[in-house]
Amino acid sequence: MIKSILLGVHIAISCILALFILLQHRASGLSATFGGSGAVVVQRRGAEKVIYKASIWLSVLFFGLTIVEWYVNY
Repeated sequence: MIKSILLGVHIAISCILALFILLQHRASGLSATFGGSGAVVVQRRGAEKVIYKASIWLSVLFFGLTIVEWYVNY
């Protein structure tokens, strides 16, 4: 019972995390790798900041839940 609940929450978090990562705007693309403008300061405001911080917390939650599932399965 608890395994299926944890698995469902894990799947939901992974889908939301993937969506939030895809929604983020990337300020510099591949050009920065090959010597493009490296002095770019990215300042996040509003919804972009919320999505950025939520993706960080979701990734921490994702990995924490992975460890919890590992302990529950053994």
